[in-house]
Amino acid sequence: MLLWINGPFGGGKTQTAHEIRRRLPGSVICDPEHPGFGLHRMLPPELRGDFRDLAAWRQGVVEVLDRALSEREGVVIVPMTVTDPGHFADTVGRLRELGHDVRHFTLLAERGTVVRRLRERGFGQLLRYVAGKDAPLRRESWALSQLDHCLERLREEEFAEHLWTDRTTVPETADRVAALAGLRLAPNDEGALRTRLRQAVVGARHIRFD
Repeated sequence: MLLWINGPFGGGKTQTAHEIRRRLPGSVICDPEHPGFGLHRMLPPELRGDFRDLAAWRQGVVEVLDRALSEREGVVIVPMTVTDPGHFADTVGRLRELGHDVRHFTLLAERGTVVRRLRERGFGQLLRYVAGKDAPLRRESWALSQLDHCLERLREEEFAEHLWTDRTTVPETADRVAALAGLRLAPNDEGALRTRLRQAVVGARHIRFD
């Protein structure tokens, strides 16, 4: 089974994916952003756009995920924002055509909630802890510029199943995704402080500088 976790940038996809992996033995995360940023860096700066527009990225993602699903046991978790119907057909749709059990979920939240999460993730969270104030959104400016488009497009029925996350924690969202996919997660026996620290580490590891 493949769990594709969609949603706006800053919507909680990566944190939810890591929570599921932590509590689902044998599962693995395959992040399509890695080849995307590799292709991005190959291009001269003036030609760098949205790597999702590159056919090479979409074809490569399908090839790698097809192999991961075909050659190992366990659930494959993919946290990746896809808002274009054509891109969706070329990735999620193509994997289904190949016979894979793909469960797609879109995590949604109100705009203010996503903006707050963008401020909290990565260095923003660390700066608030050290300086006691909100961190700027400099490194999240691109995500913020895409937010309204993402929220509008991802509300469409083709991107269901929709899960609203404004009032749920990451562990609760992971539980909902797993239940809808027919999976059983290990109990969440982690304390609140340890959860916050682990989520801060996950966020810091996924900061992009280009």
